Amino acid sequence: MNLTRRNFIKAGGAALGSMALLNTILPEALAADAKQKLAFGFQTWTLRDELGSDFSGTLKKMAEMGYSEVEMCSPLGYTGTPFEKFNNLSGTELRKMIDDTGLKCTSSHYGMGELRDHLDNRIEWAQQMGMKQMICSSLWLPEGASVDDYRKGCDELNAIGRKVQAAGLQLGFHNHHMEFEKRGDELIYDAMLERLDPALVKMQFQVAVVNIGYKAADYFRKYPGRFISAHLADWSATKKEQVAIGQGIVDWKDFFAAAIVGGVKNIFVEMDPPTFKDSAEFLKKI
Repeated sequence: MNLTRRNFIKAGGAALGSMALLNTILPEALAADAKQKLAFGFQTWTLRDELGSDFSGTLKKMAEMGYSEVEMCSPLGYTGTPFEKFNNLSGTELRKMIDDTGLKCTSSHYGMGELRDHLDNRIEWAQQMGMKQMICSSLWLPEGASVDDYRKGCDELNAIGRKVQAAGLQLGFHNHHMEFEKRGDELIYDAMLERLDPALVKMQFQVAVVNIGYKAADYFRKYPGRFISAHLADWSATKKEQVAIGQGIVDWKDFFAAAIVGGVKNIFVEMDPPTFKDSAEFLKKI
């Protein structure tokens, strides 16, 4: 081919046009692909009272809304809450109760204390439950803890993660707003990502921090492969409150496209109970 300047410009223009088309189509295609791979579930914490009163009935209602997965809170670590009553059951017994409602338990939150003091027991419970993920709900350091305090906590999580991995499970860490505080110019969450071993401790991103300016999609792209799951929430900038998924400021197509890059395997809605139905309807359609 005789590549004249005119032909070069025409070819370049066609290429740019194709790139523009790809930039339009690719995010939507990736989002659709991610959504197909990610069945959506819910976190049980905000439903703790309902579950304590009628465990099976509440789970059946959630299944009827379209949820297919449930993330538990460990009964041993959540003493003093309605989850404590389930500590009398083995993981196998509790798993059957969940399975009978048509849901699947893929993950659970654990307190740092129980991971530190009863790790073997909690690994056994996770295996009985049939889950593959154990998520540390927080380090629960004192208010105003330094970045070095968080680094020390990360070192402890790395050691716990090594033992969890040896048992065929994956340890994860769930953030709250406090990890998105700064100490001087240093963001605690970024310091934790630098300190945690990417193979031993994956991250569970709490999308609710969008209300203070941090987007899950940005972190998924900045730290590819570092995430295992996410807690979904949405935020209304006008009402200044959480709203059902799809009714707020989160760009969900961008979220799902970026989730592939981040390594996300599971998504769990975690908001007040009245938002669950509308959130499920949105997630079924997107």
